[in-house]
Amino acid sequence: MINYELKKIKALVFDVDGVLSAETITLHPGGEPMRSVNIKDGYALQLAVKSGLHVAIITGGRTESVRKRYEGLGIPDVHLGCAVKIKTYEAFLERYGLRDEEVLYIGDDIPDYEVMQRCGCPCAPADAAPEIKALAVYISHLKGGYGCGRDVIEQVLKAQGLWLKDEKAFGW
Repeated sequence: MINYELKKIKALVFDVDGVLSAETITLHPGGEPMRSVNIKDGYALQLAVKSGLHVAIITGGRTESVRKRYEGLGIPDVHLGCAVKIKTYEAFLERYGLRDEEVLYIGDDIPDYEVMQRCGCPCAPADAAPEIKALAVYISHLKGGYGCGRDVIEQVLKAQGLWLKDEKAFGW
């Protein structure tokens, strides 16, 4: 369980490589990196957006298929090529009038370090770098690309009474 007052969370911010995709990348013959993503992470991301949370992707990668995937799930804030993630994070806070304590961020490696120092609820997948795990208030039992995104989203939505809140949306 995440040791944080999850009812305060208004925004979820995710790294991609090592968090929403596994830490390995297959290279397409044309040179473009190919990623595998977890379908349950995708479902949870969509549900978080539909539930009214601000959701953002901040990644150092520049692959347009990443933009297409996450914009297709309804995420309006997909930021590629972010070498210094803290700048993008600060702009995201300003855009929505958010405070650090209202943000859950999940990252796995050194480029995530500054943001994880600032956000209210820093989280990490099971296979994150030791420096990142040391900052995390929660380390998922799941590895990056294998459902750690779903894990944190589900905990936030359940804490806020939003998980499976509208059964009609599911055809029940």
